[in-house]
Amino acid sequence: MILVVDVGNTRIKAAVFEGAILLEIFVFTKIELEKNIENILNKFQKVAHLVVSSVGDVEKQSFLAFDSVLNICFVSNEDPFPFQNKYTTPKTLGIDRMVLAAGAVFQFPNQNRLVIDAGTCITYDFIDHQNNYLGGAITPGLRLRYESLHNYTAKLPLLALESPKELIGNSTPNSIHSGVVNGLVYEIDGFITEYSTRYSNFIIILTGGDTDFLAKRLKNTIFANSNFLLESLNQTFQYKIKND
Repeated sequence: MILVVDVGNTRIKAAVFEGAILLEIFVFTKIELEKNIENILNKFQKVAHLVVSSVGDVEKQSFLAFDSVLNICFVSNEDPFPFQNKYTTPKTLGIDRMVLAAGAVFQFPNQNRLVIDAGTCITYDFIDHQNNYLGGAITPGLRLRYESLHNYTAKLPLLALESPKELIGNSTPNSIHSGVVNGLVYEIDGFITEYSTRYSNFIIILTGGDTDFLAKRLKNTIFANSNFLLESLNQTFQYKIKND
């Protein structure tokens, strides 16, 4: 069994796999990391490998506490990946984006793929049908958009995510909801439309914490899977074992 852990900017997601089969998913905070890993290992005592992908600020030492009982793998850009990295600054490419790109290659071979990860930030990653990673875009996610309106203005309130009641907001809160949610939806649809005019045989993969909220609002046909990064992390580790 394999325990994969994705350390994001806001939270930690983990999953236990037996081969390609996902057995259970866990979500917790950085403060609870070691305790939660202990609980997972007590529940799944056949776990032999701990695979970590991190863009957050969790110290490696928190994971190395388990190195006496597990084979620990920190996925890095030095590992083998199933694509050619054409990024002009390849060492600055986030490991989460690399893992998502790998998953797109594994799950959707011989296609042009756009992976959209809707989390704290929205990342767009494009891998062509010849398995060249070409790059993409990074923009603020839903939570950051709400927070920036509050933090960088004098009077706008900090609101929780909510579906806009109307396109035309008839109050300050309704205007904020319309601007944040509709603005992001129009942005994503716009990116998808522009990519699709340039590339055929095209698949769009939507993942991340806001997947379910956004998927039903987008006009374009997409493959939505909020667990895509965890699945991709498991596949990337399997690929590493075969190619090291």
